[in-house]
Amino acid sequence: MATKTRESSNRASRNVTDAEKAAVWKSYADRRPTRVPLRWNTNPRIMLLNPELNPEGYTFEQYFKDPRVTLMAQARHQEYVATVMSNVCDSAGKLPDRWSFCVDTLNTYDGAYFGCPVVYDADQIPSNLPCMSEGDVDEFIKRDFSRPLENPWVREKLAFRTELIKAARDFSYLGRQGDVQPFNVWFDGPVTIAAVLMGADFFVLLGSEPEKAVAMMRTIVDAAVTRNQALANVSGKWEKGAWGGMADDSIQLISTSMYEELVLPLHERFYSEISTTTPASANRFIHLCGDVMRLLPLVHAKLGVTSFDTGFPVDHGLLRKQLGPDVEISGGPHVALLRYGTPEACAARAKEILQSGVMEGGRFILQEGNNLPPCCPLANLEAVYETCLEYGVYR
Repeated sequence: MATKTRESSNRASRNVTDAEKAAVWKSYADRRPTRVPLRWNTNPRIMLLNPELNPEGYTFEQYFKDPRVTLMAQARHQEYVATVMSNVCDSAGKLPDRWSFCVDTLNTYDGAYFGCPVVYDADQIPSNLPCMSEGDVDEFIKRDFSRPLENPWVREKLAFRTELIKAARDFSYLGRQGDVQPFNVWFDGPVTIAAVLMGADFFVLLGSEPEKAVAMMRTIVDAAVTRNQALANVSGKWEKGAWGGMADDSIQLISTSMYEELVLPLHERFYSEISTTTPASANRFIHLCGDVMRLLPLVHAKLGVTSFDTGFPVDHGLLRKQLGPDVEISGGPHVALLRYGTPEACAARAKEILQSGVMEGGRFILQEGNNLPPCCPLANLEAVYETCLEYGVYR
């Protein structure tokens, strides 16, 4: 597997060394950027859904439930990032001394925690089936979420972590063993998770009975905070962070006024509960895929978010003008272009983005928009990197 992976790699773009890449990231962090850094956000789906990289045909259900498959897929993913992806971005090209393993739930964790079944469709990542109707909302709001470690899904995942630890004792890949990390989850946002629970019916509820919809979302936020605190306490001690982060892709489906009135206070509630930040601290991050540009200036002004991880569609130059030079923006070519386009088209789009004005202030990270799909031609990714090396330089 390792040999085949390395043979699939393109040449390193202009032979950028790990030291040069580290210097690019350091200069960016120090607010004295020399070049736009480029990263590709990936996870093991690029292995599992690529037949060339998954000769055994491992499924996502096996990946979620069989510790041996989990360990192998994650080790291979880390190998691929180090030996192949590092040739076409600013990540290091060195294998880790030890693999890092985790109980991976992808984006099913919030829905599964609240009772939605996880489904495994062929050639897709796992997802949740809606599990609630409008008639279930009142009961949901009254549910007791104060003992998250008794939640069946949490108990299942903590038990699986124990299995991973046991399996990892005898697991070795490329002469390396690894360590299983504590089980923690993030939060994908109140609107998104309400939509996971109810499907499109949630937006009917939001329009017809906004008070009930807000109560449902508040329950989701508070339960997520309690859950995340409890999981942190399993392996250590819960403490509020010095930064705040979350996501909520589904806010793209509501109006700006509805977001400001009904949802923004819940976002503030989550940030303040999980971090010491305030809107004035300018130390908050949010991931928002989709058509959300109209909302981002509001999120910046009202919530104090100063780091935006974007998807598509995005007018990067206009977004820079709206947010100003001091706000971090991460984004880049549409994933469909990277998957199905030509190297020339990918390079042209990357150049267009870099020359849009988004580089003003030195707070731009070039990446895919958003999360790299499996089977992207390496020639397309290399074309973007070459373009970044040429047109992403600060002069």
